[in-house]
Amino acid sequence: MLLTISHATTYDYPEPVPYSLLELRLTPKSAGSLVVNSWSTLVEGASKQVSFTDHHDNEVQLVRLDNDLRQLTVTASGEVVTADNDGVFSTDPGSAPLWLYSRCTDLTTAGPASRGLVNGLPSEGADVAVLHELSARVRDIVDYETGTTTVEATAEAVLEHARGVCQDHAHVFSTCARLLGYPTRYVSGYLLLEDIVDQEAMHAWAESWVPGLGWVGFDVSNRICPDERHVRLATGLDYSDASPVSGIRFGTGMEHLRVDVQVQQQ
Repeated sequence: MLLTISHATTYDYPEPVPYSLLELRLTPKSAGSLVVNSWSTLVEGASKQVSFTDHHDNEVQLVRLDNDLRQLTVTASGEVVTADNDGVFSTDPGSAPLWLYSRCTDLTTAGPASRGLVNGLPSEGADVAVLHELSARVRDIVDYETGTTTVEATAEAVLEHARGVCQDHAHVFSTCARLLGYPTRYVSGYLLLEDIVDQEAMHAWAESWVPGLGWVGFDVSNRICPDERHVRLATGLDYSDASPVSGIRFGTGMEHLRVDVQVQQQ
């Protein structure tokens, strides 16, 4: 499937910002079932400093805000070709060792709720069936409801409140899959929606390493495996590793953020 994507992120500041340094993970890479035909990232209000590939194989750009800035706009856009491989993204484990994706983080540390959720699921055997059942359990327990969590919400907190969005589903799934012994990574990206072009947010899902298959994706929020409508952008142990924009800022006052995403089939 041929898709075009436009993703604009605008930060408005109540006062001039004396200094800010940001990491942008807004460049998808051709790999597995994804081919990037063209891509560009335009930054208004900041200067690009350096580009590099991090240990999760994400393309990263480091930018510094211009002096006394009050607005920053980052626009990523391009054209990609996707394929439906029944949820299998790639047989390549990547440059990082698989054991890295068995580690817990502050957002994905297992507790009583996570352990209770996996109770009764086998830790080995029919791997894909086990992971599908796990995905269904997470979705059954955690209702999709916007505005109920923040990016700092832990998997345990999400399970306790039983509400969240796609990133929360991905965090809970990752936490529980690692409990079962499956290396699992968080994925940020885009999703082509039926009859909807303009979106207010990106999408997120998870991928687990299944012996004999490779990285298999699970879009818990939509109860499916990723298909040709999904476009991978960045991966990591949790949202903080795959966040499209992150960094530090000096100054006072709360920033205002606007996100505009468009995904269209050509």
